Amino acid sequence: MVDVPRQGGSLSGLTEAEAKEFHSIFMTSFVIFTVIAIIAHILAWMWRPWLPGPGGYKAAMDGAIHYASIVGSYLT
Repeated sequence: MVDVPRQGGSLSGLTEAEAKEFHSIFMTSFVIFTVIAIIAHILAWMWRPWLPGPGGYKAAMDGAIHYASIVGSYLT
């Protein structure tokens, strides 16, 4: 490739003010996304914990088999 001499500025081509504005918007969006993700994980945990309860995974499988048999009875 041909090396073209740069005339000031940054690698991104943004001015200092534009870079600061972009960084501000990016960080705000990232924080909002992270907060929403944390809330979603907490709600998912409250709805259906992904670690086994006192009965272990066997209790979860028993429930799944029960519901599968109910659905199967409707399909046949």
